[in-house]
Amino acid sequence: MINDYKKHDLYGMTLIQKIELTPPFKFDFPITEQACFLYVKEGEIDYYIDNENVNVSTNYSLLVNCMDSGKQLHNSNSNNNCEIVIVTFYPKILKKIYEKELPLLFQRPESLISNKSSERINNDFLIQKYIEGLLFYFENPSLINEDILVLKLKEIILLLSQTQNSESIQLILSQLFSPTTYSFRQIIEANLFSQLTIEELAQQNNLSVSSFKREFSKIYHDTPANYIKTKKLMKAAEMLQVSDQRITEIAFDCGFNDLANFTKSFTSKYGISPTNYRQKLK
Repeated sequence: MINDYKKHDLYGMTLIQKIELTPPFKFDFPITEQACFLYVKEGEIDYYIDNENVNVSTNYSLLVNCMDSGKQLHNSNSNNNCEIVIVTFYPKILKKIYEKELPLLFQRPESLISNKSSERINNDFLIQKYIEGLLFYFENPSLINEDILVLKLKEIILLLSQTQNSESIQLILSQLFSPTTYSFRQIIEANLFSQLTIEELAQQNNLSVSSFKREFSKIYHDTPANYIKTKKLMKAAEMLQVSDQRITEIAFDCGFNDLANFTKSFTSKYGISPTNYRQKLK
């Protein structure tokens, strides 16, 4: 369960998030072409990727390429609350703040060892102090501005480049700017909340619609329409819980282009309208 959620945006995108959760919980990463640095301030989280579990405990952190990752945090065992801080790396923002040249950390290594998509970062004193600084701004939001957010973003990039994991971190972050041949699953996950039709998704995979549906059923054990709608509604339910956005905006962000259709689908799945769902939670 999410107890508290705060965020700061930079150039219209969510840059820094602070989330407090009570186990048991599942928290999904955003599914886009970006990377996330996640720091566990209190408690612990389990991160699942390709059926492998990575445990991240207090004062440890995780760097994740959200395009290639499993995208879900989980904790069902601990009795202690969990507090996490997430810093998101967007290629567009990085290109904007580094006008002349991207730091070495974002440049493809000369010797490519693997295509790993996550790295657990050990307890680091400087990163702890960095997180304390971020928490200060969450407690004093009136002091935050665009220039400070840019500085804090550059600061964590510098700190990551100096950790013992710097080679693996460079490998992961450089993928944000490297041309990649996306797999079937990656294309689906990257477009879950878009408004692409089944025909357009099939075209992106260079498949006919019938072949696309067969491949989809083989991987996801569901039809494309049902799976994608379910994921969109799950994201909408989460946003209704943690966000004050208008319901129309949430519907659009989750890939619905019609409020009436969204309301009908949501009510059918959860047995309650989006408006009443939000009121019930509050």
